[in-house]
Amino acid sequence: MDAQLAVIGLGSIGSMALWQASRLSDSVVGFEAATPAHGRSAVGGDTRLFRMIYLGRPDYYPIIERSRGLWAELEAETGQDILTTTGGLSIGTANGSFINSLLEATRVNGAEHSVLSREEMAERYPQHNLRPDDCAVYDPRAGVLRTDRAVSAAVAAAQANGATVLQNTPVDSITETDHGVVVTSGDRTWTFEKVIVASGGWSRRLMPDHLKAVTETHRIVLTWFIAEDGTQFSPENFPAFSRWYEDRSMYGAPAVDGVTVKASVDGPLAGRARATPTRTPCPENSPGKKPKRSPRSSPNSSPA
Repeated sequence: MDAQLAVIGLGSIGSMALWQASRLSDSVVGFEAATPAHGRSAVGGDTRLFRMIYLGRPDYYPIIERSRGLWAELEAETGQDILTTTGGLSIGTANGSFINSLLEATRVNGAEHSVLSREEMAERYPQHNLRPDDCAVYDPRAGVLRTDRAVSAAVAAAQANGATVLQNTPVDSITETDHGVVVTSGDRTWTFEKVIVASGGWSRRLMPDHLKAVTETHRIVLTWFIAEDGTQFSPENFPAFSRWYEDRSMYGAPAVDGVTVKASVDGPLAGRARATPTRTPCPENSPGKKPKRSPRSSPNSSPA
């Protein structure tokens, strides 16, 4: 037996699993096909929104509270700034299903919030171009997570706790035996008591057949826009946001680099399903390099 636990894939899920497991035992091994937080992983894109209020899911609130505490612990262990509180805006039609569902969630879980009218939004956040019947729910504890930092910090913390990290080691197969779980990469094999598979878009080929049949990998397109005035879109002046109009939704984050504003349509683009990625996870971008950005300017935001 080589170790108690293997974690395959050290992205947004696997890195955190490795960190938490390393707090319980140093008999933990993490496998990463490239390098942690490489440019073609699902963690790419600089930021992810962190919200205390979720559409239709008031039961998420205690989980999110716990996660805030864990982010603070990871920051304390590594000295990295990972979660930036910017506040968060959820924009939609006043008395529409999106806004009403959010407000119902706050009634159930007691999440701190305020409702901003179109006029209040125009005064406080003129970067957004609202429709006449729009309003916003403001979440003062929302913010953005720096995803590359989070993954790198979690892996570093796990290694400090005694975990082993094998980079550039793509896993070819996982086989359950009477004596443990055998993990194979090239001509090398390891045996573990248990294995966690967290390899994102590359997980399908490691799944049993009954899961492969119902799993599809999609490309998620992220877009950035060059701000005419970067200070208007700084984390201090421009909260993270989500916006719904009829059956369309988008989300965005402030210009953490001082120049570009993230504003993207939710979900995979229609008709853009793609095959499960090949074993090489970084065919275009070098490790840590950002995806290409749009050169367009974005003086304000409005629904796509």
